[in-house]
Amino acid sequence: MDRNRNWVSGFGAVLLILMSHVSSALEVPLDLPQPPTITLQSPKDYIFDPRENIVIHCEAKGKPHPSFSWTRNGTHFDVEKDSKVLMKPGSGTLVIDISGEKAEAYEGTYQCTAHNDHGTAVSNSIVIRQSRSPLWSKERNEAIVVQMGVSLVLQCRPPAGLPPPVIFWMDNNFQRLPLDKRVSQALNGDLYFSNVLPEDSRPDYICYARFPHTQTIQQKQPISVTVLNNSPEGEHRPGFMMPLGTTSTKMVLRGETLELECIAEGLPTPDISWQKDGAELPSSRMSVQNFQKTLKISDVNEGDAGDYHCTASNKLGNTHHVIKVTVKAAPFWVSAPRNLILAPNETGILTCRVNGEPKPKISWFVNGVPIENAPEDRSRKVDDDTVILSNVQSGSSAVYQCNASNEFGYLMANAFVNVLAEPPRVLTPPNRVYQVITNTPALLHCASFGSPIPTITWFKDSQISIKNGDSYVIHENGTLEINVAQTVNSGKYTCIATNNLGLKENHMTLEVKEPTRILKQPEYKVVQRGMSASFECKVKHDPSLIPVMIWLKDNGDLPDDDRFVVGAESLTVKDVTDGDEGTYTCIMNTTLDQDSASAMLTVVEATPTPAIVYEKPDPPTDLELTDQTERSVQLTWIPGDEHNSPTQMFLVQYEDLLHGPGVWINLTEVGGTETTARLNLSPYVYYSFRVLAINRVGASQPSQPSSQYRTNPAAPDENPSDVQGVGTEPGNLVISWTPLTGFQSNGPNLEYRVLWKRKDVDEDWSSKNVANVSQFVVTGTTTYTPYMIKIQAFNDYGSGPEPKVFTGYSGEDLPLSAPDNVQVMVHNSTLAEVHWEPVSSPSVRGKLQGYKKRETEQQEQVLTFSGNRSEGRLPGLQPYSLYNLTIRVLNNKGEGPPSPNKEFDTPEGVPGPPSFLNVINPGLDSLTLEWGPPMKNNGRLAGYTLKYQPVNNTNELGPVKVKNFLANETIITLDNLNSSMLYKFYLSAKTIKGSGPIITEEAFTAMDTIRTQPTVETGKGPTEPPHPTSPITQSPPPPFHKVPPVGPAFGTVNTSVSEEGAVISWDYFGHHKNVYVEYIVENSKEDWKKELVNGSHWHMIKGLKPGTSYRVRVVARDPADPTVHSTDEVLVTVPVLSHCQTYDATFPRECTLCPVVRSTLPPRDGLLMCAIALLILVLLIVCFIKRNKGGKYPVKEKEDAHQDPEIQPMKEDDGTFGEYSDTEDHKPLKGSRTPSNGTVRRDESDDSLVDYGEGGDGQFNEDGSFIGQYSGKKEKDTHEGNESSEAPSPVNAMNSFV
Repeated sequence: MDRNRNWVSGFGAVLLILMSHVSSALEVPLDLPQPPTITLQSPKDYIFDPRENIVIHCEAKGKPHPSFSWTRNGTHFDVEKDSKVLMKPGSGTLVIDISGEKAEAYEGTYQCTAHNDHGTAVSNSIVIRQSRSPLWSKERNEAIVVQMGVSLVLQCRPPAGLPPPVIFWMDNNFQRLPLDKRVSQALNGDLYFSNVLPEDSRPDYICYARFPHTQTIQQKQPISVTVLNNSPEGEHRPGFMMPLGTTSTKMVLRGETLELECIAEGLPTPDISWQKDGAELPSSRMSVQNFQKTLKISDVNEGDAGDYHCTASNKLGNTHHVIKVTVKAAPFWVSAPRNLILAPNETGILTCRVNGEPKPKISWFVNGVPIENAPEDRSRKVDDDTVILSNVQSGSSAVYQCNASNEFGYLMANAFVNVLAEPPRVLTPPNRVYQVITNTPALLHCASFGSPIPTITWFKDSQISIKNGDSYVIHENGTLEINVAQTVNSGKYTCIATNNLGLKENHMTLEVKEPTRILKQPEYKVVQRGMSASFECKVKHDPSLIPVMIWLKDNGDLPDDDRFVVGAESLTVKDVTDGDEGTYTCIMNTTLDQDSASAMLTVVEATPTPAIVYEKPDPPTDLELTDQTERSVQLTWIPGDEHNSPTQMFLVQYEDLLHGPGVWINLTEVGGTETTARLNLSPYVYYSFRVLAINRVGASQPSQPSSQYRTNPAAPDENPSDVQGVGTEPGNLVISWTPLTGFQSNGPNLEYRVLWKRKDVDEDWSSKNVANVSQFVVTGTTTYTPYMIKIQAFNDYGSGPEPKVFTGYSGEDLPLSAPDNVQVMVHNSTLAEVHWEPVSSPSVRGKLQGYKKRETEQQEQVLTFSGNRSEGRLPGLQPYSLYNLTIRVLNNKGEGPPSPNKEFDTPEGVPGPPSFLNVINPGLDSLTLEWGPPMKNNGRLAGYTLKYQPVNNTNELGPVKVKNFLANETIITLDNLNSSMLYKFYLSAKTIKGSGPIITEEAFTAMDTIRTQPTVETGKGPTEPPHPTSPITQSPPPPFHKVPPVGPAFGTVNTSVSEEGAVISWDYFGHHKNVYVEYIVENSKEDWKKELVNGSHWHMIKGLKPGTSYRVRVVARDPADPTVHSTDEVLVTVPVLSHCQTYDATFPRECTLCPVVRSTLPPRDGLLMCAIALLILVLLIVCFIKRNKGGKYPVKEKEDAHQDPEIQPMKEDDGTFGEYSDTEDHKPLKGSRTPSNGTVRRDESDDSLVDYGEGGDGQFNEDGSFIGQYSGKKEKDTHEGNESSEAPSPVNAMNSFV
């Protein structure tokens, strides 16, 4: 049992040790002892012509030269006793003279044996048979009479010949009978008619049989056919004439050609089609012949077995036949035994791997004797198809034969075992000089022999040892290959063959030459008849090579004509004729390479041409690929007709049939006079090229694609891009990259080698190979640690270049520490400054993003300070408030713990505007005013200041009166007023710091309707004139300086449309610097159009198309804040407007009408329109009178500078009221200081978020200015109202009436 185990283990070792013996078959030099080897033998089946001698070949080599003997039919064949048989000297070939003899006497099975002192080799068994062409048997053919439309078979049945004859049908005049879908010849030679016609009547249907070896033709007796038409067969469904029935069987041997045949009758003539159950027919090996009736499949394999359906169909129906095909196989080689050359005490293996159906039987022979009958050899062990030879000794050389057979044939192979002890010898001649062209492969040979098999090593310039690598490949036979030879590879090379008996070296030289290139190619010429044409062809070549230039015309030699003058680098054609037109090619040859270029010569008439018509050029033709290398190819083409417009350039495109079939990509451009292009290629691409010609009219159609050019796979030329390393969680590192495309892969099975290690730490790289992904997650990392990262692409053919090293950081964690020593310095009622001590870097546990400040009065407010800093400003504070302040460290993961609470308070400031101002109980000479306290007192409220003045019917302002009230007074009745007079009121609250913003109100005495148009203006007097509006009651106005709560940056969006465009207005509470109005046509896929509207809360979009709907939105962006704020989209439809005239100042807007007059109306309709216009004029007059009676005052626009009513209450000349204008609905009062953009400015002394970056998330700049997030506080008694911080826009006022 132990011995068996040891033997099996040893056998495994044998398989490993002898792999080199099995994988290669060495040639033994003929001066060394060796067993015989059969080098030539006749085929197994030999059919001879009895008119010629029989020659049976048997040649062999060996040392000593072998002797030969023969057997015939299994017994020794004594050649010397037969005078008709001659064996050639030094050979085993037999020549048998059969002249005057019966050739049959030499038929039989022959086998040749070659023998010398080291073994015996045996040939195949050769079956010798005489070719035969027997005569046709005597027969009398009856005349055939049939009705038209029936089917018919004319049988041939030729005599059996060797080999079988070729059959064909002819008539008495030796004319082949025409065959078609209706009339066809079967494989067995019979002639089939699917249905007969009257023209098929003839007396001479003759079948001929041609016997190939004897070149004789035998003829069958003629067959007469008469077709009658007195009772014709009608149309009918198909039926099979051959094979019969619904199923049949067919057996075919592997490697042979399968022939299936279906012939059907029917009227009309049926069509035949073929299918295979469960599989497609092999298109590359399949052909359908004999008018679809014969299916042939060449080189049959096991997969071709199955059920084949042939279907015959005509318009009346169809029928089917199934042929069941089985595939058998004579023995065929999987791995034939090969010669073994062994040194003493070595071990070797002979294998005889065969396959077949049924499975072949394997028999081993030694020197022609069955191995079981051969002398016993303990070093030999037979295991089915394997012979193991262990520890061979000198003198044990022999020839082994393997015979594999089944019922369909046999295989026999000789393999010798030659036991030799021989020092190395190099078989390649010494001191050879190899010359190659740059960028082409170089092969340096070092064929050697020795026993044991020598090891080959290479050296360059006798010093540099060459190893297998990217640029060098050492093949198993010792050949050194340089994949792409460069000039630096030139030099002297030495190969050394070594075994345990010695060594042998050989020297050679490699010279890498510069390529031959045509620098200036011949150009396309158009020459008038009788003129001269010259072509230039300037060439660069290696100076050590002798170039030879050849000129061709249309790929043939130049005409033998003195008009063709060949110069050193040119060709001149004198006195050009029409026959000189064509393509001229210059070819520069050297002993190593060549280059060529072509150009066309076009000959035209010398007479004036008619009017020139310019058109696009015709596409180039005859695309040809030459000078092919791994990474480049030269593309040549013939230009098409330019159509009177010279070609400016040629555009070369390529299609990658492997990675992007059907997509053509621009590759390069060349000048319009060029007809070649050197194309740089990428590995592992299935290229197909095409060319477009371009002139000033346009581009031609693409040329026909070139032949396909496949570049070999190679290692990637580049590595993935956009390599990043970012941790997403503590303890991980996510490495991501942009993968290579299929085009960039350079070869199959593209993968990525991801490598990483900690930066500045002496440790090995960790790596992981991945495929089909663009990121890899490294786990178990330390928190926020820098890592060095590289990613290298590789495929089945090698690795990409050394990758670039990137730096990434593992995942962050929350900061550990809070800032210390927090100090606050209050500058004024709305601004403070805070200082702190920064935390240590390790405690941040991530990338320091800044510090986040939280301050709390009644509502939490948050500010973020970016960067590593120790101070910041706190804007937008509420006056007269107590704050609680904490600071936290901020990294990408989040916030750290808070610092200890720090309290501070702000001084008093000016109050906000009163929360409302209402006029109640109007009398003939009195008005009662009621107001509410400010929503934000910003200190201790000291009282209120009320200013008011009258406005008369001529829009002039009266004198201003001022009244002061205590803080607890919120209602007052004003007496001694004028009746039916409009008054405007201005009310503000005050603290010890001064007065706050005013709120305004307008009212008539002795009127039931209160007209309200409140306006907030910071720190100004009564400057805005009254706004006549409809009698409505509006909600109380919002305070001016109300900090918006954290939430949406936009409020309500309103829209309206006028003739000038669409007006968009909005409420905005954000801090972003850039605000845009964006719009796009509804259902359009175009990009959004945008217009910058910074500093405004309304915008008019002009140039919109009438009758079109637009989607509109308002968007806020800030480079310092990645968040984008946007309103909801609104739909604005621009109406189709007619020519419209608006009567503005003369009539009130409620009466504005828009008549439409069409010039195309007939006269009667024109009179009707005039009547309508007159009626409209009457209505306008009535409307005007009604307005004046209703108490509305007319509007008159004034351009005078507006003055403060307190400074200039009356005209200087007569003391009358100043003018009050309302020409446009929202004109300010005379003397108003409202900004032109429609917003109201606050007092300059008041700090607000306008100066520091309003609302939203934000940060401070390096100088401490605010760019960050701010959430304002709310007092408990805050009155909620409209949160807009600007004056109402004209659009908002208009939309409020909708």
